[in-house]
Amino acid sequence: MTQPVSPPRDSSTDKVPQAQPPAWRAVLVRADVRTLSLLGVLAVLILIGGITKPDEFLDTRNLQLVLTQASVIGVVTVGMTFVIISGGIDLSVGAIVALASVWATTVATQEYGFAGILFTAVIVGVGCGLVNGVLIAYGAMVPFIATLAMLASARGLALQITDGKTQIVTVPSVLDLGERDAYVLGIPPLVMVFAVVTVIGWLVLNRTTFGRRTVAVGGNPEAARLAGIDVRRQRLYLYLLSGLCCGIAAFLLIVLAGSGQNTNGNLYELDAIAAAIIGGTLLTGGRGTIVGSVLGVLIFTTITNIFALNNLQSDVQQIAKGAIIVAAVLVQRRTASTT
Repeated sequence: MTQPVSPPRDSSTDKVPQAQPPAWRAVLVRADVRTLSLLGVLAVLILIGGITKPDEFLDTRNLQLVLTQASVIGVVTVGMTFVIISGGIDLSVGAIVALASVWATTVATQEYGFAGILFTAVIVGVGCGLVNGVLIAYGAMVPFIATLAMLASARGLALQITDGKTQIVTVPSVLDLGERDAYVLGIPPLVMVFAVVTVIGWLVLNRTTFGRRTVAVGGNPEAARLAGIDVRRQRLYLYLLSGLCCGIAAFLLIVLAGSGQNTNGNLYELDAIAAAIIGGTLLTGGRGTIVGSVLGVLIFTTITNIFALNNLQSDVQQIAKGAIIVAAVLVQRRTASTT
């Protein structure tokens, strides 16, 4: 008995379905491209500085100065990145830095020495963050309005404490941190603090439940609530974190300047938000990276340093920063529309 012969198979229609790459891999690819782009921009700026002012820009002391200046605003930017990823905003960071710095440098506070100044700066920052968090999370106040009110109040209180005068630090252990003798392998202590804050921020955002909840709240608050996340409590914690970073930055600024002034932290909110945006953090929330924000800080600080060495006016610096911010937002919108 003969077996039925099956018709020949058409190999052209015999296709194996291709597995789609996971979504997280596409996100990582975009992040890598963005990081490489930021590194490229930073390299170009270093090249420009080296060409225009080779002896001054490439001097070791100048590079240490750039990193030290980046450390203060960099710590603030780490906290700001978390807030923006969650879909919020904090316009009060500069004013909180000013208030914490002047409160920590009063004569009464300095009597308690190094620990007293550090503790006061941190506790004032956390206290302001607590007020912001309560108003936003439990008072249902728009972050823009709540932090704008804190900006005005903190600036006013800082002016009242100082009476418009500079408060000189007289505690040797605090001042010594800003001296070259305190450098470790040529690295200023302020830069090491910034590095530690950056590493901790990266770990918290990328390796903890807190970080995943932050991204979830920023991406879709209602979905996060339905998934069991206490959205209000998460937002409170985030503004506490921002206040903590402001307190640490205030102490670093005290070490750097050797004084406390009510004008400290001027326009820090602009620089921190701009650095986060350039680093790839979406203003609408749900996405951002600590590494990108840090690179944004270094780019802005390098630009400021190059402009200062070339005796360019500060208004030109602000125009350049504004143009960079606009370009970064346009790139974000283009990227979002293609994904």
